[in-house]
Amino acid sequence: MKVLILAGGSGTRLWPLSREGYPKQFIKLLESKTSLFQETFKRSLLLADITEIYVITNKRYKFIVMGEVEELGYDYNELNILVEPDVKNTLPAIYHGVHRIQKSCNDSIIVFPSDQVIQNGQEFVNIIKASESLTNDSIITFGIKPNGPNTGYGYISPGEKISNGFLVKEFKEKPDYDTALSYIAEGYVWNSGIFLFNSLFFSNEVKKHSSNIYDAFELSTDINEVYLNIEKGISIDYGIMEKTDRVVVVPVDIGWNDLGSFDSFYEVFDRDAADNIVNKESILIESRNNLIHSNNQKAIAVIGVNDLIVIDNKDALLICQKDQSQRVKDVVKILNDNNDLRTVYHVDDYRPWGHYQVIEEEKNVYRIKKITVALGKKLSYQLHHRRSEHWIVVNGIGKVTINGVEQLVRTGESIFIKEGQKHKLENAGWIPLEIIEVQMGSYLEEDDIERFDE
Repeated sequence: MKVLILAGGSGTRLWPLSREGYPKQFIKLLESKTSLFQETFKRSLLLADITEIYVITNKRYKFIVMGEVEELGYDYNELNILVEPDVKNTLPAIYHGVHRIQKSCNDSIIVFPSDQVIQNGQEFVNIIKASESLTNDSIITFGIKPNGPNTGYGYISPGEKISNGFLVKEFKEKPDYDTALSYIAEGYVWNSGIFLFNSLFFSNEVKKHSSNIYDAFELSTDINEVYLNIEKGISIDYGIMEKTDRVVVVPVDIGWNDLGSFDSFYEVFDRDAADNIVNKESILIESRNNLIHSNNQKAIAVIGVNDLIVIDNKDALLICQKDQSQRVKDVVKILNDNNDLRTVYHVDDYRPWGHYQVIEEEKNVYRIKKITVALGKKLSYQLHHRRSEHWIVVNGIGKVTINGVEQLVRTGESIFIKEGQKHKLENAGWIPLEIIEVQMGSYLEEDDIERFDE
């Protein structure tokens, strides 16, 4: 069996925790020690060797994926990372992986989104293995047994019984509350977005129902050209599942949650005696059913409030009623319309080489960062067109390359990089390298960067 992990989503519904540059699948939510992607990867290893796992992502997240796998103690070079040149929705992403696998073999494939919680992972693995015999002539989807009339999920109507599943009679879009109640009464299940199929059978279904995608992969070996010839917005549900007559749904009760909004946290994370989800630093008095979270080690005190969501980041504060959390996406749209990059970047941002924290800034005048480079890591060779940088080493030894000239910079020493100079920073010591970076210039955003190697 092969595994496809979809890791290209932007996760805007959990803003400000999740940002486009570092979305929810890679974040260690609340006080978790692993990310959703890492949990998905570990679950995949219960089904396949690392060499049989394929991660579908984009250029922005490729090195985050590598860092996440390495953090778990695995060699990312053994992993198959497929990079999409453009975001075209789930069907092109999935078929990208299927097409690559078919070059070497025909096999069963399980498709996992990387941003879902599955609390009963081993139980689900056993169900997947038991369902593999259905893949000869059907596409398998796994339906979640509802625990209430959720209006944020699509629904599936099961029909005739087949082995441990049911032929799908109908897919339903996200309903209103009353319709969701009627679906549950009629035995519908939630659409999980997890699929199991035989690669050849799936490829033939794509050829039959979404020939544009099938032909694009057949006519060119250049993935950039392939994606230029594929129209946007084709999901696997729209392109295949709602058109084929060979879909089987296997109902499961596995502790599943897609964390699609902050109110879904109440179903996953531990609550106190008053049903609050809180940081250790938070103080609540006569308050119930609240989600209070801060990334700032800040003491947040709430008194006499109920059903609130408070998410405090250094550069953004979200406060909303629990039942309004789906509207976070409207906030993100307004910020995007205003070209506000707080939808893209974190003040604290993690990279494959380490992480950085913005300490202080005045927009397009100066920005001060603390940068930590992990052992054996380096930043890419790059230049900035509209800013200069002054680096002060506060701990460790850095090897700095400027326009091809290398030099070591030790604790207490500093170096200046002029606007337009090619430069690279590498940890050359035996402890994490920590530097203070002072940026100065007319434009200081993260997209002013030209890379010359990775």
